[in-house]
Amino acid sequence: MIIFLVVIAFIVISFFLSFVPIGLWISAIAAGVNVGIFSLVGMRLRRVKPKRVIEPMIKAHKAGLKVSTNQLESHFLAGGNVDRVVDALIAAQRADINLTFERCAAIDLAGRDVLEAVQMSVNPKVIETPFIAGVAMDGIEVKAKARITVRANIERLVGGAGEETIVARVGEGIVSTIGSSKRHTAVLENPDSISKTVLAKGLDSGTAFEILSIDIADVDIGKNIGADLQTEQAVADKNIAQAKAEERRAMAVAQEQEMKARVEEMRAKVVEAESKVPLAFAQALESGNIGVSDYYDLKNVEADTNMRDSINKMTDPTRKDQDE
Repeated sequence: MIIFLVVIAFIVISFFLSFVPIGLWISAIAAGVNVGIFSLVGMRLRRVKPKRVIEPMIKAHKAGLKVSTNQLESHFLAGGNVDRVVDALIAAQRADINLTFERCAAIDLAGRDVLEAVQMSVNPKVIETPFIAGVAMDGIEVKAKARITVRANIERLVGGAGEETIVARVGEGIVSTIGSSKRHTAVLENPDSISKTVLAKGLDSGTAFEILSIDIADVDIGKNIGADLQTEQAVADKNIAQAKAEERRAMAVAQEQEMKARVEEMRAKVVEAESKVPLAFAQALESGNIGVSDYYDLKNVEADTNMRDSINKMTDPTRKDQDE
């Protein structure tokens, strides 16, 4: 019976110690944090891990921060990182940055690393862009790489644009500055003109950062875009000229074929007309308009004419080729 009671007592004590964090309560009292044992029990009932709240509370109390357990507990229930928020508040206090718990909690719940943001406010971050290509007015491509020194702006961390926007805006400014240069040599001689022009545009507006400086790390020469464009235009003009010449040649061939067809048509008409001559002679002989002697005289003239044409063709080859 006694053993049974001892076992029951042991189980009850173990359950009590597991539900009520006595060790955590003693640590808080020893650190000077005034928290009741029933407050810890209430956290258990509200499904809040007391360790996630009390340990950051002890850290904040030792750093001299005035935060309550209700603030830390509500931030934990909202899904925030209590320990990171307290670390950020301590870092801001040491750096003499005015940062309230509400602002810090809002930044953390927005998904940003509030501790990293505070550290970036103290120690600015350098963002290096890839090579950004622009074309000067003389058609030469110029590539530039920039290093952007930024500092986190605590007031604009919630709702402000990120690093990608900064890089995109700086890239746009570099392309615009190179494109407005009359010659690429001017960019090579004074690369700081790019950073001065880009920095003067206020590219950090609406972002979570403040641009401290823009430094051109490297400048390189790319392709001769102007010459490439002229070459492509020349090739295009040549193709157009060839197409027009081919069109004219096709029209000439078609016209030649048309003329040949017309020649054949006229020859057919001549043959048709010649076929009517014997009929006309026959009718003239029947009607008595010409005599037999006249007919033979005409035949002699035709024979004489044919003979002369034959002799001329034999003596003049060029005329023979023309007739053929």
